[in-house]
Amino acid sequence: MKVGEILAIKGSILYTIAPGKKLSEAVATMSGQDVGSLVCFDQGRMVGMLTFREVLRALQVHGAAWGGIAVGDVMVRDPVVGRPEMEVDGLRKLMLDQHVRYLPIMEESMLIGVISFHDVAKAILEEQGYENRMLRAYIHDQAVVEPMA
Repeated sequence: MKVGEILAIKGSILYTIAPGKKLSEAVATMSGQDVGSLVCFDQGRMVGMLTFREVLRALQVHGAAWGGIAVGDVMVRDPVVGRPEMEVDGLRKLMLDQHVRYLPIMEESMLIGVISFHDVAKAILEEQGYENRMLRAYIHDQAVVEPMA
């Protein structure tokens, strides 16, 4: 299975924020949309990623003042990216090696989606379920055929 297939099933809704926005605005968007990450765009170009991990770090460092911090001050700059033609196993390895739960997927210089580790797990589970159903059907069909005398 390729990353592009997961995006096709998941859809390509992207939630973004500008680096100059306040962290409190980002949290409101993340909470309101039930997403764990926002892609940070500046002048039409992806410049970073903000996840709940960066929000928690800002809370730890800045205490009660966390909401007034600029997104650009805490986002991950120039995040590692995946490509739609990647195999899912390669994507999983990349996410594990880089210790990321959310990975922007780029096609050349264009952002086409964000894959979460949850999306990967769901896709693999669905793929395995399909394969299991096909194997069961094959085994059942073989058992029904009478042996030749």
